[in-house]
Amino acid sequence: MTRKKVKLAFITNDSARKATFKKRKKGLMKKVSELSTLCGIDACAVVYSPYESQPEVWPDIRGAHRVLAQFKRMPEMEQSKKMVNQESFIRHRISKAADQLKKIHKDNREKEITHLMYQCLTGKGVQGLGLPELNDMGWLLDQNLKEIYKRIDGLKKAAPPPVEQKPAVVVDGGGGGVAAPPQQQQWFTEWMGNQSDGQIGGSFGHSGGGGGGGGAGDEMIVPFSDGSNNNNNNGVMWSNVFFP
Repeated sequence: MTRKKVKLAFITNDSARKATFKKRKKGLMKKVSELSTLCGIDACAVVYSPYESQPEVWPDIRGAHRVLAQFKRMPEMEQSKKMVNQESFIRHRISKAADQLKKIHKDNREKEITHLMYQCLTGKGVQGLGLPELNDMGWLLDQNLKEIYKRIDGLKKAAPPPVEQKPAVVVDGGGGGVAAPPQQQQWFTEWMGNQSDGQIGGSFGHSGGGGGGGGAGDEMIVPFSDGSNNNNNNGVMWSNVFFP
């Protein structure tokens, strides 16, 4: 069974107030004794009450005088360093509550402007909005853009460097290696296949025997030229598209 939460208010009933005083005074003295024993510190407690003529002192009067004398020997600044009265305590609580309220107002305002921004994206205009709402929306958009740019920069820095692609190597019929660029590799492979089948001469023309003694026409293989010799007309038959 859970304990009922006690309301921190003055107890108007005399008998109930007296019983509560005795019970809590006993608990307070026990806590002071435990604190001094467990942590090895000097402590004392003096409790006055209207129900007793003499105050109750822990651990005893002599021990209480010793602790109070030690406290009075401290500098005045050290004595009041961690001392809190009721007024300063309440002021601190009010200041803390005001900061929390300000933070909650800011969060609610940001949620309201975010909702208005999403409504504008769905087609609702900004004609009915006032100047404060427009200013807050502009500020929110700037914050979102800064966050987006920050994430983009982070992704760019984390991206691996581009890998350089090396050209493919095609082996010709003579056993030598020819480095072909990627855009020419497929064409060069097909051309080498045609060369192995003996069809390269037929692609440019042939000379046939016109007389009876000529027999069958032999295929003419056109010599390769890179176009560097302007006097050789055979170089015109090779286009510079594949061989720049």
